[in-house]
Amino acid sequence: MGREAWEQGSVDEGEETRAAVEALVAAINSGRAERIVNAMSADAVFIDSLGARIEGRAALSDAWRAYLRLFPDYRIEVEGWYLRGREAMLHGRAGGTLHRDASPVEGGRWEIKAAWRAKADSRRVLLWEVYADNQPARALLGSRGDPL
Repeated sequence: MGREAWEQGSVDEGEETRAAVEALVAAINSGRAERIVNAMSADAVFIDSLGARIEGRAALSDAWRAYLRLFPDYRIEVEGWYLRGREAMLHGRAGGTLHRDASPVEGGRWEIKAAWRAKADSRRVLLWEVYADNQPARALLGSRGDPL
């Protein structure tokens, strides 16, 4: 898809989408599940890198709390954006350190390249989808089966 296709949509839509997605990225980087969930719509959908879907604020809150217990320093760094109306594609890096009993695990730091797809309304993110090979984090978790 050419660059011009990504530039379609009104300027206002693009600015609103960028603002909503930037708010979600800042919320994720805050490490606070309630802030993340509040940056998303009440019926928002999260799709992880394996295709698992989590829908709605209550389920999203539970999932983010669990994830941030495992990786309380989880952060994403956005290196580039493509916007088209109410949709955005981002690329960059994600990483964190595995914690057990609120303490970092030796050798538990990981960082990967990642991409994210977002859809937003004029105020909040409706969809957050992760594209990444999160094998380093899964390997640290072993057979625990924790959601990523």
